[in-house]
This record gives sequence, C-alpha cells and structure tokens, in this order.
Amino acid sequence: MQNEWILDVLTDLRAFACRNGLGALAKQLEDTRLVAASELASDSEGCAGHESSPAPAAGRHIGGLGRRY
Repeated sequence: MQNEWILDVLTDLRAFACRNGLGALAKQLEDTRLVAASELASDSEGCAGHESSPAPAAGRHIGGLGRRY
C-alpha cells in the first residue's frame, strides 16, 4: 500500500495532541487513524471523482465550521 504514510502522520498528530493536553483531539485522531487504516486495507476506490474535481472555492466553510445559526 503506497498510502500508508498517512497513518504515520495521524499517529504523530495524535502524539502531539496528547503531549499538549488536547485529549478530545487525540481521541478524534485515533478514530480517524482507525478509519484510514480500514479504508487503506479495503479495495475501495476512495472519494468519487476526487481526481477530476476542482479544489473547493476559497472561503468555503467545511462541515459547518464558522456557520452562524
């Protein structure tokens, strides 16, 4: 698997979060690492159309961050 490097990055980020008192982030990063490992182990094709899709427009909010209600 050529994309296993992402697991190392997520592990490093989790270690940083733990060392700096960011417990919730560390937990989320561990969950993310498990999802990434699972997807890398499967024969999934990844995100549909990600190769040909243009990058999101600048200033676009992702996942509702920064959204006011």
